[in-house]
Amino acid sequence: MPLPTPRFHEDARIGQLYLERAAEVSEEACRYAAEHRIRPAREDRVRIAAFGIDVQVAFCTPGASLFVPGAVEDTQRTLRWLYANLERVTELVFSLDTHRAFQIFHPAWWQDVGGRPPPPLTPITAEDIRAGRWRPTRHPEESLAYCERLESNGKYILTVWPFHALLGGLSHPLVPAMYEASLFHALARDTPTWFELKGEHPLTENYSVLSPEVTEVRGQKVGEFNARLFEHLMSFDRVYVFGQAKSHCVLSTLMDLRQHIERTDPSKMGRVCILEDAMSSVPAPPLEPLPPSLDFPRVADEALREFQKAGMRVVRTTDPLEP
Repeated sequence: MPLPTPRFHEDARIGQLYLERAAEVSEEACRYAAEHRIRPAREDRVRIAAFGIDVQVAFCTPGASLFVPGAVEDTQRTLRWLYANLERVTELVFSLDTHRAFQIFHPAWWQDVGGRPPPPLTPITAEDIRAGRWRPTRHPEESLAYCERLESNGKYILTVWPFHALLGGLSHPLVPAMYEASLFHALARDTPTWFELKGEHPLTENYSVLSPEVTEVRGQKVGEFNARLFEHLMSFDRVYVFGQAKSHCVLSTLMDLRQHIERTDPSKMGRVCILEDAMSSVPAPPLEPLPPSLDFPRVADEALREFQKAGMRVVRTTDPLEP
């Protein structure tokens, strides 16, 4: 039987900003654990991780600069799933997209010939820089080298995003309802939550939780594959993945997981379970004709089918956890 939701939880507040109710959550965790005889996570025979990618105010709260349509409903379904399966979920792992004003994908890094910053969602290519259409406000040689390296990878070109997930700002933390769930889980199951910051280096983008888009610029190391997190995730019998956005950070993280599982131990591919109704894609931009690479929902859906063919499991929050 699924467990009930705790008393403090209010489904209608999931899309709202409010101060976390730590004292109330703590009291409820003690009562709930006693009433439902919740065992400590360290006693789990089958170890399950719930891996939340960027479940932050920046992406999941209406009004935030990079709000993903559908994210509130995704969070609602995720929390119902988490509370119902609390005694089975061993650990919560959350990534936190973490930025500052001056990073290569933010408007303050660039200006046109008139000194104006680019509007959000502006693509900037190496040719744009060489032609003077966009000029870096800092690190000019490294900025050009970055775009050249990024384009040579054939995955993305640089996109200017609105300021988001700024460290110290209100868009950076987990959405309050998810943070309360993480605290409740930690206290009820007597185990800490794992938080992983990503995206802090100013000279690279970091869609994937596991690795930046570029790791070296003009001989300068700007990032590396996060082997510590990968090994931690692979220590679990199952890893349920959810978060935002399906078409960007979730997709890139799953691509990294697939590649490194294939390189290390393909038998572990089935450990990754993708909660498909707990993530949403960035809408396609209103372009006519729409370039296939910018049809973000289509790209994400096709990728999920490929992950499934590779051996990952695509599941829903309403599916029962396997024994």
